[in-house]
Amino acid sequence: MKPHIERVVIMEQTILVVDDEREIADLVEVYLKNDGYNVYKCYSGTDALKCIETVGLDLAILDIMLPDIDGFQICQKIREKFYFPVIMLTAKVEDGDKIMGLSVADDYITKPFNPLEVVARVKAQLRQYMRYKQPCIKQEAERTEYDIRGMTISKSNHKCILFGKEIQLTPTEFSILWYLCERQGTVVSTEELFEAVWGERYFDSNNTVMAHIGRLREKMKEPSRNPKFIKTVWGVGYTIEK
Repeated sequence: MKPHIERVVIMEQTILVVDDEREIADLVEVYLKNDGYNVYKCYSGTDALKCIETVGLDLAILDIMLPDIDGFQICQKIREKFYFPVIMLTAKVEDGDKIMGLSVADDYITKPFNPLEVVARVKAQLRQYMRYKQPCIKQEAERTEYDIRGMTISKSNHKCILFGKEIQLTPTEFSILWYLCERQGTVVSTEELFEAVWGERYFDSNNTVMAHIGRLREKMKEPSRNPKFIKTVWGVGYTIEK
């Protein structure tokens, strides 16, 4: 039996939508099509994995609760080979589920949602991803690598090595860490970091940066009280000390 994968070809950027609730998947597809995106739509995790392996994707929208393979497992499979952004959809409002989603995903949206919000989040993630994908042009004034106390981060291959072991970072996490390394010794405000990485206006109630910093520290096995690399300057922002 062939997997149920529907495709609409409109422009270059291609998005995968995975949700077993067909009306939700269909609704998201309509809004994305109206904004000019190519859309692949799957109603099961099995079909989604087949699509991921055969189609060049720029972004995936995954529902967490699928009947066969959950969204977290699909996201982990994506991260084994690909670096395109992943947005998770969840009907659960517990913060634990949201943070868990951020362990491999770049963003999450809680159901029920406004489809226009989904489109806005997609645009923000794709803007960031396009900057992430751009080949590094070596110039005298531009650094392509930082080596800070046992951590090496390279812009040319988008890898981070900590004490000889590679850390698997999402594009968002890489962008945050790179931005802080570029400004080593300087305190970067939460507002500046958000607007630089996400390319959107920052609002005081937004905890996105804090959640991503927390996940970065987990991956770097940083102690919460006295982190070696990313330090919090309370009331201001974050810094990597010289």
